Order: sequence, then structure tokens, then C-alpha cells
Amino acid sequence: MSEQLKQHRDQIDAIDEQVLKLVNERAKLARAIGSLKDDGVIYRPEREAQVLRRLQGNNAGPLSNEAVSNIFRAVMSNCRALEKELSIAFLGPLGTYSEEAALKQFGLGRTAVVCGSIDEVFRTLEAGLADYGVVPVENSTEGAIGLTLDLLLASSLKICGEITLPIHHCLLSKQTDITQISHVFSHTQSLAQCHEWLSKTLPKAEREAVTSNARAAQMIHDLVSSDGTFAAAIASKRAAELFDLNILAENIEDDAKNTTRFLVLGTHEVAASGADKTSIVMTSKNIPGAMVQLLEPLSRHGVSMTKFESRPSKQGLWDYVFFVDIEGHQTDAKVQAALAECQRRASFLKVLGSYPVAVI
Repeated sequence: MSEQLKQHRDQIDAIDEQVLKLVNERAKLARAIGSLKDDGVIYRPEREAQVLRRLQGNNAGPLSNEAVSNIFRAVMSNCRALEKELSIAFLGPLGTYSEEAALKQFGLGRTAVVCGSIDEVFRTLEAGLADYGVVPVENSTEGAIGLTLDLLLASSLKICGEITLPIHHCLLSKQTDITQISHVFSHTQSLAQCHEWLSKTLPKAEREAVTSNARAAQMIHDLVSSDGTFAAAIASKRAAELFDLNILAENIEDDAKNTTRFLVLGTHEVAASGADKTSIVMTSKNIPGAMVQLLEPLSRHGVSMTKFESRPSKQGLWDYVFFVDIEGHQTDAKVQAALAECQRRASFLKVLGSYPVAVI
């Protein structure tokens, strides 16, 4: 070993000792803060978002902002667990993109509550069987997840946060020869996101939709018949590791920027972080120009709309509800003023929650 290499390693060892000491000091302070809270709320998404934004703003590299976020999310997760290990519900089994989103937001210092459907995530939270839930709400290529929107309309749960997760699909199988694949299983949206690749690479393979990507990987793992060797699943690298499957191809999504947005659901309101969104759902009165009149207060009060999505109301033929995301927190003066006017003009308006804009 060269003297220079030894010096560098000695410096790293010394820095590691300092980091360990400082992380433990941080943990003690976090625990002390927890003992001073009088509302019993352990997870403060607005505070964690502020911390991550500040650290990214001060980041001089060479670590990327995303790497800095990953490191400090792990620190905050384990510090939080000293107060309480949060239970997080998500669509399972293990290895889904919903689990990856939950890991990104809450780290490893949490208890997984694996649910069989998006409906079950809502029911689990409403029954008090988990602290928070993570559900997909829209994909950059396939659009909104209608079921999630419908459940938000009916539920008393609040949106506490959002997570954006780049989605990179892999083709997984027990087989090692991709030309032998005759059946491909995955979630409906994943099959759609890989449509062109499948049509070009496996044009004769039958496609079958299942409840989740990880469920597809689990099915391939569990197949014992000879037919199983000719089946494949579209899922993540993590699913390949969990279910001991071969990765026949990576990054098979048609859009390299394929991203899914997830919502964090809870039972309490979230305070303002300084860079927030507010999600609402509303219906317009059945009069000419009602929709224009309904949205006009947002423009007049300088409130930007970042999303507008219509869904059948299920109350009558061709009746719709409108899901709208706006910039700002519901306690901001201009947002309050705009929503108050929208409320008077709407036949129905519900605030689904205000929460920090996703931090990478």
C-alpha cells in the first residue's frame, strides 16, 4: 500500500468517526424534540422538506443533490424511529414501485404494511392499522390512476406529501434466453408503458395484466410447471433480487423519462413548508360558463394551477368531478381567498390536503 493511499484512508477513518459522533448528537436532539411535542405527531413532512431543500442549496458536491437527499432521508428515518417506528401501508407484495416510493420517502426505519390493493391501503389507514399510506396517483405517460382519485373523493384521509419516482422496467424470468419467452405478465400500466418495446422484441408473446409488477414477478418465481420457464414479468430490479429471477433486459420502458407520482396519505393536516401544493376536488353548477366562473378566482388571486383532471362523478350520466392541484398552501392568504370564492361558486368543493412539493 502506498503512503498516499494510507493517508487518504486514515483521513476517511477520522472523518467517519466525526460523522458518527455528529449523527448521534443529531439523534439525541431529535429525541429531545420528540419529548417536547404535545400533539403526538412524529412525522413532519414540511420540516423534512425544509431540511432537504436547505442541504441541497448548500451542497457544493461532488455528491449530487439526489445523493444528499438519500443520505439525509436515511438519517432522519432512523432518528425518527427513536421516537416511533412508523407503519407505512402500500400496494404489495414487496418489490412494487409503491414500496420503492415508500422507501424513498420514509427510509428503512419503518414497518411495512403490505396491502393487496389500493383500496386496501385506504381501508387500512381509515381503520387506524397504519400511520401513513403511499399510493400511485399519476404516471407521466399513462396519466391519472382513476381508482386513487375516486378513493380520495370518498375518503376522509388527507394528502400529506408527494413522491416522484423515475420508473425503469426490467424483463424478469427464470429463463435465460429472451427468445423463448411466450407470456409476459405485469400491471396494466406497465404493459402499456412498454408496449412498443414488447411489440418490437416479443411480438408473439401473450400479455396478461395482474394486480402489480411485483405480483407478476412473484408469479413467475412460484411457477413450477414447465410453462413457467417460458414466462416473464415486467418489474423492477428490486423485484428480481427479491424473487431470484434473471434480468433479461433493462430499461424497457418506451419513455426514458417515465415517472410515477405517488401521494402520502395520513389523518392530519400538514403545515406550510414554503414550497407547497394544495389538492382540491370540486363540481361546477349546471349553468352556462360554470367551469370558467369556477376557476376564475384562481387566476385573479395569482394562484397557479398545476393539474386539472376530470372524473365521472357516478352521481348521474355525464356528471363530472374535477381534481385540481394548485401552487401554495391552503393557509396562504391568496390561496385562502381564492378557495373561499371557489367554494361559493361550486356546488361541491373539498380540500384533499396541502403538502410540500416533492424533493428529489
